[in-house]
Amino acid sequence: MRKGKSPRVFEREFKLGAVRRMQAGESPSALARELGVRRKLLYEWKQRVEDGGEENLRPCGRPPGQSDGVVQPAAQNEQRRIAALERLVGKQQALITFFERALQRVEPQSVGRAESMKRSEKSVKEREES
Repeated sequence: MRKGKSPRVFEREFKLGAVRRMQAGESPSALARELGVRRKLLYEWKQRVEDGGEENLRPCGRPPGQSDGVVQPAAQNEQRRIAALERLVGKQQALITFFERALQRVEPQSVGRAESMKRSEKSVKEREES
């Protein structure tokens, strides 16, 4: 929010126009500068249109957090949650694989060092005995 000023309110048609221009291939950065809005906001509007159509854009003047009459189907919310969890599991699996490979590289070196230490201890004992 801008310092000392109330939040800006955009008409649905303004938002739709911006989204259509982005979909037509205009640069989001240039569009944001021209319209005087944050680039992130443009992407949020575009995502809302892609998720639920043009009706999914909030009407002008509605405070955030209140229902705008567009009901997200429970299945759609569940699919998003599942997708997020699957991404998390994928990241965790990648880490597990990385650490398993790293451990495989470290263990043979450790075993080799332990064997060489045993051999050197034997040779020291043999020299002392002779």
